[in-house]
Amino acid sequence: MTESERRASGDAAVPPVESIVLAPEVEATIARFLERSSFGAHGGFVTDLDGTVVFEMQGTTLLAPAVEQAIKALYELGRPLMINSLRFPLSVMRTFGTDWYRLSNSPIPLVSLNGSQIGFIHETAAGDLDFDELVAFPLDSLEVETVFEQLRRLLDAGMRDVLLFYYPRDWRQGEIIWTPDADRVARVHEKYASASAVVTFDVDELREQLVSQELCMMLLLLDVPDDVLMAYQHTRRANFFTHAGVDKLSGTIELARRLDVDLEHSLGAGDTDMDRFLEGVGLALHVGPQKLPFRGILETIRLREAGELASVLFRLATLERDRRASSTPAVPR
Repeated sequence: MTESERRASGDAAVPPVESIVLAPEVEATIARFLERSSFGAHGGFVTDLDGTVVFEMQGTTLLAPAVEQAIKALYELGRPLMINSLRFPLSVMRTFGTDWYRLSNSPIPLVSLNGSQIGFIHETAAGDLDFDELVAFPLDSLEVETVFEQLRRLLDAGMRDVLLFYYPRDWRQGEIIWTPDADRVARVHEKYASASAVVTFDVDELREQLVSQELCMMLLLLDVPDDVLMAYQHTRRANFFTHAGVDKLSGTIELARRLDVDLEHSLGAGDTDMDRFLEGVGLALHVGPQKLPFRGILETIRLREAGELASVLFRLATLERDRRASSTPAVPR
């Protein structure tokens, strides 16, 4: 984030994260988690992105300044930080990948597409960002056919304001959006600027496109008024499809295993009911107004927004740093 962007975001009026006083019960919960866990030796931090640690300003997605400071403090502890997002790898790299890499200065562990593609974002010799897949869990052929048939039923019922997003395992293809109406292509591309392509062709050709490649995730989106949607109550406005049993929690478990991180001794932050990894970590941090059902294995803290999250993360990092300093034997003179 440049200095001008910080000033534009109002950062100059935001107090330093270390100066913010947390509520006594929050302080007590952080301290209790550190006492009950081995975060400093075996834990890590896993976080959702949108609505949790990033915000949008004038069409640009940015890390909240206070969150940057807190993340930097966590990195200084030497424990792994994992991104867990619905976004596809190209989207993460193109939006705030550079800012995050500046903080990590090392490959960034990523769980993308609701747990279905896992790997590392790293910097190339040329200074660009690239993605290396560790493992992926694409939909099987029956699952793809099931989504396609659901789309066909909507079209047969006269629903034209429907979009199908699909995400090939070949992450370089990015996000592809299909619309049944050619005259909507430009409008859809303008609305969903992250898309690599917005396409339109008949449904039989669409089916061939879908079944001819591995797909990590599909999204069926209805862009219709609520009163119209009521007639199709079997379909939510937005349906995400991944391989059976794959979600943000399963992806987190897989990545944590490969990083030798114990999730019971870790903390996680999220803001929606898709962030199910929160029930797999020791300390669950709920960010925002939604009342999430997930409870951390050891502790849970509810926070109003990213600024409060930054304060909690910074305080936890400070307490862990002080704990390490106090346990280090003094060097005899």
